[in-house]
Amino acid sequence: METRIGEIAALLTAVSWTFTALAFAFAAQRIGSLALNILRLAVALLLFTVLGLALRGEPFPFAAPSSVWFWLSLSGLVGFVFGDLFLFQAYIDLGARLTQVVFASAPLMTAIISRFALGETIGPVGILGMVIVVCGIAMVVARKPQDGASTKEPVHPHRARGVAFALLAALGQAGGLVLSKIGAPHFDPFAATQIRVIAGLAGFLVVAAIWGRFRELWRALKDRKALGILSVGAFFGPFLGVSMGLFAVQRTGAGAAATLMGLTPILILAPSYFINKEKIRPMEFLGAIVAVSGTALLFLS
Repeated sequence: METRIGEIAALLTAVSWTFTALAFAFAAQRIGSLALNILRLAVALLLFTVLGLALRGEPFPFAAPSSVWFWLSLSGLVGFVFGDLFLFQAYIDLGARLTQVVFASAPLMTAIISRFALGETIGPVGILGMVIVVCGIAMVVARKPQDGASTKEPVHPHRARGVAFALLAALGQAGGLVLSKIGAPHFDPFAATQIRVIAGLAGFLVVAAIWGRFRELWRALKDRKALGILSVGAFFGPFLGVSMGLFAVQRTGAGAAATLMGLTPILILAPSYFINKEKIRPMEFLGAIVAVSGTALLFLS
């Protein structure tokens, strides 16, 4: 069990992010993406502060070395701000489905970056498992419109820009993950993620100020239903999920951890079927089987 604790943590991260995806999808429709990003990190910071007071007797990890603060702050800016800003713009330019297909390249980017930045290597079986998992995810998110729906693809006039932004979002995800491992290879994952959240929240506030979008934030604060659902997403996402993700990369290869954490599109099929009554098509089911097979190879590698 101990030798695979990192992989297990990565899988639990994907499960946690499944709850997050459902909650944030609802909240984003009501308050918008920028307000959602700011408020989810604000709620997460509040949770981290309470946890810090309970466990360490201090609201923030003041005892962390300056080097840890530097690398983790950089990780928060790259992962939360840079990555998410490009991701949401890619949704607009390319559409959510195609964006997720391109974004599935994030684990491979993580493996490449970690190879040069951390000296991590993955054996042939592990590489095969990663490729199979990514292919399974792509099979799910690349599904065709359901029966009875229009088969005509939406027109995206900025398709090339959307692809570029989706790749940059994947790069932000990969870079943030590797930077977090550089900054906190053995540091408390919850305290480390709190530093990342502080930097990410500060970055989004700067973006809101530059874009003049604080009015959108004030309106969001009045939507109690959205705030309640958002708080659930913040608990399973920036608070619990991201912390477990950092714990995972501390104890296994960053590329393998990123691949397992990318299983959320597979795991979300079940709640989408039972909660939203969405039909699971044969290609999605097959993609889930392929992804699970690749996951087994990663555990065996």
